[in-house]
Amino acid sequence: MQDDPKTAAADTAPLPDTALPEDDIARLRQERDDLRDRYMRALADAENARKRAERDRREAEMYGGTRLARDLLDVHDNLRRALDAADDTLRASAPAFFEGVEITLRDLLAAFSRHAITPINPARGDSFDPQLHQAMFEAPVPGTTAGQIIEVMSEGFAIHDRLLRPARVGVSSMPASSAPPAGLDTRA
Repeated sequence: MQDDPKTAAADTAPLPDTALPEDDIARLRQERDDLRDRYMRALADAENARKRAERDRREAEMYGGTRLARDLLDVHDNLRRALDAADDTLRASAPAFFEGVEITLRDLLAAFSRHAITPINPARGDSFDPQLHQAMFEAPVPGTTAGQIIEVMSEGFAIHDRLLRPARVGVSSMPASSAPPAGLDTRA
């Protein structure tokens, strides 16, 4: 079967001149570029919103109980004070009561541990760290240097990597031992 001469001629016929003026082509290119830019910005905004939502979700999971934890720190302090205030005579007169207080304190500390709440326990002689400690007073104490912890009033707590409450401490204000001024002869 042979090709129809009319269709063969139509395939090779030149297309009608439908070319756009250069101004229209430039306008369409600009519009295309603007739409591409808006599309890319919208994608970036959506990705940033997704990342922000994921970060907020993680932070809510990790730090959502911060206010409750801070409120429970007072309960911890009161249980600790009750145990510290009791002498051996008082403990002997009500052993079941003190055992209950000790168990309650252990359970509270176990709950803290399950939720990544860790105690900050400075010791006497440690250096004062304003990121972890709150100085409640300063006093010159012989045998210490300025900035050393001389008394721990209450322990601090952190949740994950954030401070819930600084440890409350007393700090030495004792100046370093006085050395003779440089350049003076101290020989007798």
